Amino acid sequence: MAQAKYAFQGYNPSSMARAIGRDVDVSPKQAIEICNRLRRKSLSRAKQILQDAIAMRKPIEFTRFTNGLGHKPGNIAAGRYPVKASQTILALLESAEVNAQSKGLNTSNLSIIHVCAHRANEPFHAGRQRRSQMKRAHVEVVMQEAAPAAKEAASTKKEGKKKEGQKTQAEKKKLFSHSANTEGSRQ
Repeated sequence: MAQAKYAFQGYNPSSMARAIGRDVDVSPKQAIEICNRLRRKSLSRAKQILQDAIAMRKPIEFTRFTNGLGHKPGNIAAGRYPVKASQTILALLESAEVNAQSKGLNTSNLSIIHVCAHRANEPFHAGRQRRSQMKRAHVEVVMQEAAPAAKEAASTKKEGKKKEGQKTQAEKKKLFSHSANTEGSRQ
């Protein structure tokens, strides 16, 4: 079997797991949009997003390929339910999860650090379908085991930033009201 080349550089075999789908029979445009939704998500959250799209409960938001695409219910603009592409990418995520299990990584702490789709070759259909080409894509996934302590530290750091931001806004209001009061007393 040929060695597959990944677009992701800096792969660490001890803490990462990966999977690749070559020449999968899905539209590259749909695969790119799905990958954009799954990037930097936890594995469990990514699986839930794909399962919701397969069951047509929640659409995948399309931001790049939106020509003639209608609005969907919810807090998104243009979107679709790409069932076939979602099933293929879900199978790829499960394959990467199994690869992580075989390496001894904790699958409950996995997060997707790299997922991308590229256009593959587009061969012609065989038989009497004249000059119609198939749509294919290459999809690759790289997951990393995230430390639970790092997640907690990041969440407390975000909360601290929010509190600091609120203080500065409150201070700005005080300064604004104080300056308005001083101007009124001068006149």
